[in-house]
Amino acid sequence: MSVEQLNILNFRNLANSKLKFHPKLNLIVGENGSGKSSILEAIFYLAHGKSFRTTKAEHIVTHNKKQFVVNIHSSSKVSLGISKDFISKILEIKVNGQRINKLSELAKNIAVQIVTPESFKLFFGGPKERRRFIDLGLFHVKHDFSNKWSKFGKLHKQRNACLRHKVTSAELSYWTDEFCIYSQILATDRADYIDKLQDELVKWLSILLPKLSDKIKIHYTRGWSANRKLVDVCLENNEREKIVGYSISGAHKFDVKFTLNKQPLDLVISRGQQKLFLLALTFAQAKLIEQVKQVKPILLIDDVGAELDIGSRTSLAKAIAALECQVVATAINEIDLDPLIQQSTVDNKDNYKMFHVKHGEISIE
Repeated sequence: MSVEQLNILNFRNLANSKLKFHPKLNLIVGENGSGKSSILEAIFYLAHGKSFRTTKAEHIVTHNKKQFVVNIHSSSKVSLGISKDFISKILEIKVNGQRINKLSELAKNIAVQIVTPESFKLFFGGPKERRRFIDLGLFHVKHDFSNKWSKFGKLHKQRNACLRHKVTSAELSYWTDEFCIYSQILATDRADYIDKLQDELVKWLSILLPKLSDKIKIHYTRGWSANRKLVDVCLENNEREKIVGYSISGAHKFDVKFTLNKQPLDLVISRGQQKLFLLALTFAQAKLIEQVKQVKPILLIDDVGAELDIGSRTSLAKAIAALECQVVATAINEIDLDPLIQQSTVDNKDNYKMFHVKHGEISIE
C-alpha cells in the first residue's frame, strides 16, 4: 500500500496540514526545526502508536493545544486515524471510521520502516534497540508472533512475581517450565527470521556496500547459553534470581551483533558506511515484510544528506529504485536529493513530488 493523503492537526508545529503524496517518491526539504521530520513522525506514529523521537506524547502536541490528530487515506482505500486528547487522556484509533481498541490493528493495515539519525542506536543504544528492530520485523513477518510474545510477557511477569514473593518451589517450578517453553518458541522464531534477514541483507549490501557485502554477518544470541537447556540455567541461577527478583536469562535477553570479518561492525567502518548498512538492513526487513504480507512497506528516511557523500547517495537512489515501494525522504538542502531525483526520473520526469517546509507551513514545488 501507499499513502495517498496525510492529514495532520496540531502535531508538533504542523497546525493543520494536508499532503497528497506521490505513490513512489516524496521529497521534503526544510531547515532544521521547520517541521519536515514531523511529517515522518506523524506517519510513523500512525503505524506504531508511538514516536521515534520521544517517549512522551505531550511533547508531540502543538503548544497550547489539547489534542493532536493524524489520519491517512491509502491506495488500498483504507482510512486510518489516531488521535490523543490530553484532557480526557483518551487515545482514539480508527480504521475506516470504526473505533478499535488495539494499536496492533493499525499495524495490520500499514507497515512503516524508518531510518533516522537515531537509527545509529542500533549500534550504540544497547540490546534493547536491536531487540526492538528484530521483533518489529517478526511482528509483520510471522502472523502469530505477537500472540506468542504477549503470552511470554505474561509468563515472564508471573515468574518474576514468584521470584520476588518467595512462593513454594512447586509453584515457581510450574511458571519456570512455562517460561522456558515459550522462551524456546520465541528463540526458534527469531533464529529462523534472522537467517532470512541475513540472506536478504546480502542483496541490499551488494548495492549499498558492494565491497563488504559478503563479509558482514548477523550473529544471534537467544538469551541463554547455546549449548544448554534454559530450565537448567534457571535452576542454576535460582538463588541469585530470588535475590534480584527477576529472570536473569530467557527470551527477553536475546541480542544480535553485526560483524565484519568477525570484528564489531561499528568499530571497523566509517559513519557513512554505518548509515549505508542501516539502510541495507532496513531495506532487507522491508522486503521480507512485503514477501509475507504481499504489501509494500512505506519507507521513511530522515536527513538523506547526513553522513552520505554523492557516491553513497547515488547508491541509495539505486537501492530505492530496486525496492519499489513508497518513499518519503527529508533533507536540509535540495541538492542532497539530486541523485534520488535523477534516478526516479529516468523514465518519467513526474515520478516524484517535492515539498518545502518552513515554520510548519508546507508548500509544493
